[in-house]
Amino acid sequence: MSNKVYDILKWIALIFLPAAATLYTTLAGIWGLPYSEAISATVMAVDTFLGVVLKISNNNYNKTKKEE
Repeated sequence: MSNKVYDILKWIALIFLPAAATLYTTLAGIWGLPYSEAISATVMAVDTFLGVVLKISNNNYNKTKKEE
């Protein structure tokens, strides 16, 4: 994975997905939008998965750097 792809995915995981889940949950409460809990839980599950994948990638990268 290139540094640019990693940085973009990290931004999505750390900033975008939590913000999107919070926004939808808040707007759903105000405007009565459907499935607020299901949508927020799904977004956060995807975010958690992405965070784990990125952490594994980061650990592998750091391990490779130490071996060089």
